[in-house]
Amino acid sequence: MGNGNYSYAAHEALLHGRADIPAQKVFKQEKCHPLMDPKGVRLRESRDGADHPQALGIVFALDVTGSMGEIPRIMATRQLPAFMKTLMDCQIPDPQLLFMAVGDAISDNAPLQVGQFESTAELMDQWLTWSYIESGGGGTGQESYELALYFLAMHSEMDCMLKRKKRGYLFMTGDEVPYPVLSRHVVETIIGDNLDEDLTCEEIVAEVQKSFVPFFIIPDLVRAKRCERRWRDLFGDNVLCLESPVDVCFAAAGAILLNERRASNIEQLAVLLNNAGLPADRRGAVIRTLTPFAEVIAKS
Repeated sequence: MGNGNYSYAAHEALLHGRADIPAQKVFKQEKCHPLMDPKGVRLRESRDGADHPQALGIVFALDVTGSMGEIPRIMATRQLPAFMKTLMDCQIPDPQLLFMAVGDAISDNAPLQVGQFESTAELMDQWLTWSYIESGGGGTGQESYELALYFLAMHSEMDCMLKRKKRGYLFMTGDEVPYPVLSRHVVETIIGDNLDEDLTCEEIVAEVQKSFVPFFIIPDLVRAKRCERRWRDLFGDNVLCLESPVDVCFAAAGAILLNERRASNIEQLAVLLNNAGLPADRRGAVIRTLTPFAEVIAKS
């Protein structure tokens, strides 16, 4: 997947008027969309093409349990064009976005939903808004993040990696920790794979890191207190603690710019984000979120 060209103007037009309408009028699904059901899916593919010869696969795996539905709403009503504009302004070639929705395999009807890698504004928006915001969750302090990581590790393929040995990017949002073990029975039920044994979360993370640079984004500092430590154990320095969910797109874009060395320090990054349209009232918060990662990149 991923044919066609991106248009910022077209993306902005799609979002026009959405900010003031209820979320259920944007996200209309009342169950998992059939085309986002992961059962039996062989691959989700990010491919080069005439319109995008250097495709870069980027995944947003969005927690849709409980209060976490706010981030998909922000992206679909206000912020996703800003993410794309930031990358384009900074010469990140041919981004292709895939959206996943993540829930709880024990309690939810749709614990995993998976779109396609896309290059156009219209199709990015389609898969994002086709996500079923179930607003469930297990109430155990854990969600099935490891199930989404498993799917990406085993059922995605990207030309950026196959042809150029360049990993894609994964941004997973959430406010809980993953289950320590992914049951083979869960994998068979939800995805359809037959495994010989259960997998630890650490094993799955090691596999997904072969193809993706993974980040975990926590929506605010209060919720960071209950899950940041575990995610740093898994993802190292690639944990972004926001001060508000509204910063999600600029924080994600900033992380890519730093990792791609488009900015060599936090001061240069601040200029790039400001030029890309980062609102003045969010500049301090976004820079504070990205400073720890910028310091790590500067030392590497």
